[in-house]
Amino acid sequence: MGDPLRFRDDQAPEESAVSLDAFLGQSNASTVRIEAGDDVRLLLPEIDRVQLVEIDFPRFRDGRGFSSARILREAGYKGEIRATGDVLVDLVFFMRRCGFDSFEPDVPLNPADVEAALNRYPEVYQDATDGRVPIWAKRHPHEQHG
Repeated sequence: MGDPLRFRDDQAPEESAVSLDAFLGQSNASTVRIEAGDDVRLLLPEIDRVQLVEIDFPRFRDGRGFSSARILREAGYKGEIRATGDVLVDLVFFMRRCGFDSFEPDVPLNPADVEAALNRYPEVYQDATDGRVPIWAKRHPHEQHG
């Protein structure tokens, strides 16, 4: 794999990611890899020492990684969340909304296609971790969202 596509200004962590079990079993790791089926909530008590969470997508149709990213962001995690594996350009927009801010797919993404995917929808319909205001809230600003 090449350099990850990042939407962050900070330095990318250089430490290799370890499995969730290995991360929880040692105190000096700062980069963790979440596999399909791992419960990312186990990471929350240790979240302050995490610099990077890699979330693997074994198949594009396995959506558990979306939930993992959102759980981390809603818990206040500000570090990098990287999608790895079978990451398709069609999903990048939705991954960004859930909290992913870097991508290292098995097959490199065309930057122009990524840009088009991120700008395809000028409005959103749901709250998410990206802070964008849903269109219904713009139409009815007196109603609460978030």
